[in-house]
Amino acid sequence: MMDPHHIIKRPIITEKANLKKEDAGHHVFEVAHQANKVDIRRAIEELFGVRVVAVRTSVMRGKNKRRGRMFGRTPNWKKAVVKLAQGDTIDFFEGA
Repeated sequence: MMDPHHIIKRPIITEKANLKKEDAGHHVFEVAHQANKVDIRRAIEELFGVRVVAVRTSVMRGKNKRRGRMFGRTPNWKKAVVKLAQGDTIDFFEGA
């Protein structure tokens, strides 16, 4: 198993992800491409001290980009949607 800090790259904080968090208690993360659901579950539980009920993953395809006459492509990345147990939360931004 990889180090949990290498499995979980960053949280995805978008409007859609925030709605999922408020409505159903789902948290969205960008994860390492080679990580599987078991690795993701263990990493989240170890890093944040919460209980994970379910993990759903998908590979997000990179987009075609253009700068002037040059064409390029952003890399593919893996997204994990994690459902936490009732009463558990992860606070990314703590405020007053």
